[in-house]
Amino acid sequence: MKLGIMQPYFLPYIGYFQLLNAVDKYVIYDNIQFTKKGWINRNRILQNGKDTLITIPVEKDSDYLNIFQRSVSSGFDKKKLLNQIKESYRKAPYFNETMPLIEEIVNYSNNNLFNYIYHSIVKICGYLGIDTEFIVSSTISIDHSLKGQDKVIAICKVLNATEYYNAIGGKELYSASDFQEESIKLKFVSSNRVEYKQFANEFVPWLSILDVMMFNSTEEINIMLNEYELTN
Repeated sequence: MKLGIMQPYFLPYIGYFQLLNAVDKYVIYDNIQFTKKGWINRNRILQNGKDTLITIPVEKDSDYLNIFQRSVSSGFDKKKLLNQIKESYRKAPYFNETMPLIEEIVNYSNNNLFNYIYHSIVKICGYLGIDTEFIVSSTISIDHSLKGQDKVIAICKVLNATEYYNAIGGKELYSASDFQEESIKLKFVSSNRVEYKQFANEFVPWLSILDVMMFNSTEEINIMLNEYELTN
């Protein structure tokens, strides 16, 4: 069984979905620390030909709380964000297909940060036809005080994974021999450059999956989901 593990990100780039699509089961961390200025609650979209940051504001709280202990800000102006997206993409070829889904995601009423972002990932997977099984990390019976590679291996063992897939950016964090000792093959997903027409602009790479969906059909995106290299 092929397993992937990742923290949740709001409307992440296509590489996130390539990893998700490559595995049989996908564990999403809810019980790890929320990091400020990371990509959990923000991403980049195309606006006036340039990349622009969009953010889900989070209620002020302790910096040591886990993701599932954080809340979306009560002051989050969902209408403002949706208007920003509409103005940026209203002339995109797949705006009419994509925008209703984005509205459903942004207007989701659950203010728990993990639930809010998890819902968005599940909805996008449904739109793209990705049927990988999701597992929330806190529901897995392991020692949750474990960190890094030790926690990943523990999860793999409990779920009977024979292969663990990780994004290529984390290659320095893991030891293939340590996984091999547990009869688990360690593999890394390295995204090829995915390029498509963004209006008449010079292409801006690695934006949110939102950008990919606005400019490409689901059939085209499904081809892109397989445009990666798998390495040891």
